Amino acid sequence: MNSTHDLGGMHGHGRIDRSQTVDFEHGWERRVFALTLACGMLGKWNLDESRHARETMDPGDYLKSSYYEHWLHGLEQLLLSKGLISKEELEAGILDGRTTDAAVPAEGVAEMLGRGGPVEMEIDRPAAFAVGDPVTARNFNPKSHTRSPRYVRGRRGVVTGHHGAHIFPDRHAATGEKVAEHLYSVRFEADEIWGPRDAEPGAPVYVDLFEPYLEPVR
Repeated sequence: MNSTHDLGGMHGHGRIDRSQTVDFEHGWERRVFALTLACGMLGKWNLDESRHARETMDPGDYLKSSYYEHWLHGLEQLLLSKGLISKEELEAGILDGRTTDAAVPAEGVAEMLGRGGPVEMEIDRPAAFAVGDPVTARNFNPKSHTRSPRYVRGRRGVVTGHHGAHIFPDRHAATGEKVAEHLYSVRFEADEIWGPRDAEPGAPVYVDLFEPYLEPVR
């Protein structure tokens, strides 16, 4: 993600408010959460597509709205783009006709959410990096979805772990293809990211980054 949707490391937003002690501060947030899960169970999109859909929100609106308003925007975009509802139905809040998509019954939701499963994938090429290798996070600015935080791009770090191969989210969001890429844990020193004057001493940042996000230090 780029633009306003990538808030990591940005100044001017104040301290994180940790005063909320409940999962849902307002009733409508609970409904948006339930609707997002229910519609996702239809199997019309994947997790990375849903993340990218939230990133289509106007940057100004994104900053002015709350977490679950972002979720609602993303859900509306997905329902429209997949042809599950029309623009007229969305504006009216009323379904025009009946759907043929089968919903997961209420009694089956808990079992489905708790099912889980392995997330590591097979890959036909060896890892390009090993623990201890110095690397640079690629400096790129895609218009599509990415999980590479902007604040580490162009910065040098050291590989501290290899998590195996996993679905590459950039391709998954754009095409739905489940392409495997190696995933690493990379340690960045604070002064490398923030500069020696602004960094907190002894406060490294660890970021999980996919292989296409990384380059060897030359």
